Amino acid sequence: MLTVDVITIFPAMIDGYLGESMMKRAAAMKAVAFRTINLRDFTDDKHRTTDDRPYGGGPGMVMKADPIFRAVESVRTPDSRVILMTPQGRRFQQADARSLSGQTHLIFICGHYEGVDERIRTSLVTDEISIGDYVLTNGVLPAAVVIDSVVRLLPGVLGGEGAADQESFSAGLLEYPHYTRPEEYRGMKVPEVLLSGNHEQIARWRHNQAVERTRTRRPDLGG
Repeated sequence: MLTVDVITIFPAMIDGYLGESMMKRAAAMKAVAFRTINLRDFTDDKHRTTDDRPYGGGPGMVMKADPIFRAVESVRTPDSRVILMTPQGRRFQQADARSLSGQTHLIFICGHYEGVDERIRTSLVTDEISIGDYVLTNGVLPAAVVIDSVVRLLPGVLGGEGAADQESFSAGLLEYPHYTRPEEYRGMKVPEVLLSGNHEQIARWRHNQAVERTRTRRPDLGG
């Protein structure tokens, strides 16, 4: 079973997400165990302070090293991957999700303000991950994105082996188009091949559609 710890000063933001839909089902079937850690529980002052002004001056506040070190060390094991969500990290891709889904323990550090003390990055973190070239208010939303992409790949979570194999990026291609009932809607018809019952032709059509969609929309994928 995969254990996922999320360290944040906004636990309610992540708890709501992890308690719904597929994440709730994954936890119920014991494919994953979620634990939310309130960083303020690892402070010593009466105000439960997790940030301070940056050395050298400048705008904003920086998250302090000690509470984060203590929070991580309270749950870390030799097998833990300690992930810092940061715009400076490597861009997250489907291959990363597959790699992380094979781990036993993931610890997510969700930053806030101007970022975290550099000593956290250099001495504590094993992975720095970004979900894109833009900045958000804090790391909870990016952590939720990564957790979702990882947990849905755990065995049984999607309802069957291989259920994620044909999704976008799984084979270096975007996914083919999908249709469902009715066969015709406002003059738009389902492609005849999908109604043929010929599984070989359907598979060929889907592959060709995936290749063409990738070529026109995401040529950088090399499909």
